[in-house]
Formats: sequence, structure tokens, C-alpha cells
Amino acid sequence: MTDQPILVAQTGGLGRITLNAPKALNSLSLPMAQAMQRQLDAWATDDSVAAVWLEGAGEKAFCAGGDIRAMYEAMTAHPVGERVPGCESFFTEEYVLDYTLHTYPKPVIVWGSGIVMGGGMGLMCGAAHRLVTETSRLAMPEITIGLYPDVGGSWFLNRMPNGLGLFLGLTGAQINATDAIATGLADRMVASTDRDTIIETLGTVDLGADPEETIRSVLHNFEAKAQDQRPASQIDAHLGQIRTLTDHARVADVVQAILAVETDDKWMSRAQASLAKGCPMTAHLVAEQIRRSRHLSLADVFRMELVMSSRCSMEPDFREGVRALLIDKDGAPNWAHPSVAAVDASDIERHFTPPWPDKSPLADLGA
Repeated sequence: MTDQPILVAQTGGLGRITLNAPKALNSLSLPMAQAMQRQLDAWATDDSVAAVWLEGAGEKAFCAGGDIRAMYEAMTAHPVGERVPGCESFFTEEYVLDYTLHTYPKPVIVWGSGIVMGGGMGLMCGAAHRLVTETSRLAMPEITIGLYPDVGGSWFLNRMPNGLGLFLGLTGAQINATDAIATGLADRMVASTDRDTIIETLGTVDLGADPEETIRSVLHNFEAKAQDQRPASQIDAHLGQIRTLTDHARVADVVQAILAVETDDKWMSRAQASLAKGCPMTAHLVAEQIRRSRHLSLADVFRMELVMSSRCSMEPDFREGVRALLIDKDGAPNWAHPSVAAVDASDIERHFTPPWPDKSPLADLGA
């Protein structure tokens, strides 16, 4: 592996981008996002490239999230309450990249094997063909660091049924390939051992005439081959329960209901544990982002999230959550509020108030 943020190759009509930070589980950095954007822009008008393949280096992860260590350094260089240009720049570039993937003129295939979390979910959810494998673990675990499910989470969490998006955002619960497909976060499960063969096949077939139909045909065959490797659903047994638990007007009541469940189920117990230790402000941001974005366009979703993320970088919880998880690793964040019920409405509203005096950095997105 080189020290380049991404690796670029082309196999026939298939342009390939590899996130190249395997030791960091391919966490998305600013140089990585910028390099990807340049490559995607170049390929958009390159007739030799009919489709794009996006993956992460190594076997462990597609992408485990954004580079929150770099964001921590940027935040701690500024006092709480002050704008953090480094974070604003990263979020702006990241959301433009995510939007590009959602609206790309050529089919994008994401190899979502291994860990796909946070920023990785943003990249994957924008693709036309989202592949998962028997090793895939998907989650939006931002409640553990005092952020919220950004990178378009307002868009895709809203499209899940019966309170499931709210539950996953509040608890950061991990889901497997079977549930990723059932919840609309992925399109097909294939075997992790078939990666090379899939790339070789897509690189040798004629993608020029009808790339979308050709890709579907190829992937369908590999999907059928992997049917016996599909893991058992973790969510099915809980769908009715989740609908009831999230059926409250106040997020504090939803949180209380989830934490009050008595269960021996490991998946639900882990979800409860993450919520119990999670950031009280994040719980409100999850509920509010879903409510406010229900009828927004995709571009307006990213504009709203840029406001929220920029505000989070100015507030104490995000930097404190990263400190406790990754810097000091004491696992004991001192959140700004002692409980979800203690969060004031004005504190929530501040996260939706633009910190910039003029137009949004994403004002032209979708124009």
C-alpha cells in the first residue's frame, strides 16, 4: 500500500477507488474526500468509464466513519462557542461528496464488507448498488461521541418503517447484511470471498451499451450464489417492540421506554447500553433531525446537517465524546446535560441555527 489517501485503478469499463487507510479502518479524512471528489468529477465525463467501484483497503472495513481524531484537534484549538473552520471545511467537503454519489450520472457500486459506520454509511447510502457480505456490520453510532447521524442520516433514517430509524439513531445498534437489506440500507448480499471474481467479471463484460442492466445481471448471479450464507435477522423479532417503544411524542419518553425493557437478548441489551451511556443532546438531535427533514429535498437535508454538524463542533459534547472514546479512552464522558429530560429547548434550537452570517457553504448544492 502507498501513503496515498485513495488508490485508483481501472478494469475495463470499471473505474475503481479504494479508500487507503486500513490501519484506521479507512476512516474518511479530508484529503481522502477531496481526492475522491476529484476522481469522480473526472470520471463523470470520461467515456472509458461506464461504472465506478468503491471499496476500502484491507479485510476489516469499508469505512468506519470520519476522521474524528483530526476533528478533535481542530475543535480543541478553539474555545467552546467559537466556530471551528477545520470541522466546517471537512463536513462541507464530505457532504458534497455524499451528494455526488447520490446523484452520480454513472452506476456506483460500493463494496460494503466488514465495518460500515458513520461516514462510511454516508458513502454507501449514496451508491446505486450497495453490496454487503456475511461480515458486514452497519451502524450510526454517533450517540457515543456527542455528534448525531449525519452524512445524510436525516434522509435514510426517515425512510425506515415504524420508528426503526429513530431507534437505530438513538442506540447506535449494529445490523448485519440481512437486516441492512430489509431496512433499505443495502441492496444485495454476496460472499466476501467473491470480491475479486465480481470485479474481474464487471471488468470484462461490456458495460458500454446498458451498464445498469449488465451490472444488475452480474450481481444477481453472485447474490443467488450466496443465499445460504445470509445471517439470521437480528431485527425481525423486535420490530413490533421497537414500534411501541418509539411511539411517544417526547424523545425523553422514548429513551425511558427503551431503557426500561427487561431482556436477555444480546442485540437489544447492547442497544440499551449504548443509549444509557450516550449523549443526551444527541438523543434530541436524532429525533429532531428526523422530524425536520421528513419533507426536505436531499440537498436541503445536507444543508441542514451542515448547520447541525458545525454547531456540534462549537459545543462541548462532541469534543468531550471523542476525548472519552479515542483520546483518553476512559469511557467516561462528562456530557453537558445529566439526562435527556434535562436538555432545554433553546439548546436544541441552537443546533439548527446557522453559525455563518451569510449564505450556506452548500447554498449551490443541487443547483
